[in-house]
Amino acid sequence: MPDVLSVRDLRAGYAGTTVLDGVDFHLPAGAVVALLGRNGVGKSTFVHAVMGMLRPSSGSIRVDGRELAGAAAHTVARSGVAIVPQGRRVFAPLTVEENLRIATPGSRRTGRARRTGSSPGAWTPERVYELMPRLAERRTHRGDQLSGGEQQMLAIGRALLRNPRLLLLDEPSDGLAPTVVDLIAEVLEGLRGEGIAAVLVEQDLHLAFRLADEVAVMRKGRIVHRSSTAEFRGDRERAHGLLGVG
Repeated sequence: MPDVLSVRDLRAGYAGTTVLDGVDFHLPAGAVVALLGRNGVGKSTFVHAVMGMLRPSSGSIRVDGRELAGAAAHTVARSGVAIVPQGRRVFAPLTVEENLRIATPGSRRTGRARRTGSSPGAWTPERVYELMPRLAERRTHRGDQLSGGEQQMLAIGRALLRNPRLLLLDEPSDGLAPTVVDLIAEVLEGLRGEGIAAVLVEQDLHLAFRLADEVAVMRKGRIVHRSSTAEFRGDRERAHGLLGVG
């Protein structure tokens, strides 16, 4: 299966400080890889660099074979990449419907022979409402009137309206109660078969193991381990050594 994302020797950081120190990473089409690691090892920095929100100092980032290292975020987005950022970042004064409508024109402009797999077609607000009925019930509510879980659903829906080939999920469980995390997991599981590959940055290991085909572990700005989720879960000693968990 061809890689949607291929990263080679990626280096990036902030204010002269190196955070990513030679990251190599690949993501096959339609696969979900959980990017794990302790706080501060560079996981969100990696996502920001891939999305074009942070300019790398060196290295290669290819999406569907196209070199995008150093490209602006809007160029990356038009190449089929979407992000669900940490902290949701929905437009608080706008309604659910208005938040989704803002995202829709871009998907129409870039509109997508790029879709693969069993997808019935491009994402629209109505398809988002079908996937997440709770948003349909809240469509006239402002962003600041939604619960944390509803805001996360809205952030996911907004990303889907870009009709992405690659979805970057940065801590989707952050700040959510366990019952709400289960709802988010059900939403993300509902995307199976859509042909969307995903990088999942996540501290909640239960969620990561539930969703991911493979696990990659980052330490000090490098990928130091990668294996199938089943293999990783079956080796408690290695998991403890890499993540400090049993």
